[in-house]
Amino acid sequence: MSNNNDLVPGFNDEKDDSLKINLEKINDVDNGLVIYLNGYIDTYNSSFFQKRISKVVESGFVNLIFNCSALNYVSSTGIGSFTAFLKLIKPKGGDIVLLEIQPKVYEVFQLLGFSQFFNIKDSLPDAINFFKQGAPVSESIFPKIFSCPVCSKRLKATRAGRFRCSECKSILAIDQHGQVFLG
Repeated sequence: MSNNNDLVPGFNDEKDDSLKINLEKINDVDNGLVIYLNGYIDTYNSSFFQKRISKVVESGFVNLIFNCSALNYVSSTGIGSFTAFLKLIKPKGGDIVLLEIQPKVYEVFQLLGFSQFFNIKDSLPDAINFFKQGAPVSESIFPKIFSCPVCSKRLKATRAGRFRCSECKSILAIDQHGQVFLG
């Protein structure tokens, strides 16, 4: 993998030894970029991580594949960063795929209830196909029954939109594809 961080102006202006980030353009996906993460994401470096990815989105890349094969730890704050990226790119027509997540990192996503919010793939071709095919826009997925990611209460959404969990009062959003996220 070559370092193509010059794809995003000013991307390398700031460095953090705990998290190395490399970029690779995906020619098969409109506004697509693979972001290779090496190290860990926690409370101390999440601000650095968020600033770097915000630069990526500001440069027009909204279909992001995070290669997590060399990411050995993510705290709840780090998962919050990924959630913030989803909120940032969804209105721009983009999406996120997490790729090759290590089991101990995936376990944190599951324990916190976030594994259902993210598209998780095992290979780069699978991730690219996700963006090429796109999720079908169909009202037939509604009503959708799902569990609240915060309190696990079973909920039913009759249409896309924002609403509040009846149990824990968390604000949730569901898009036209049936994907649920905090919101």
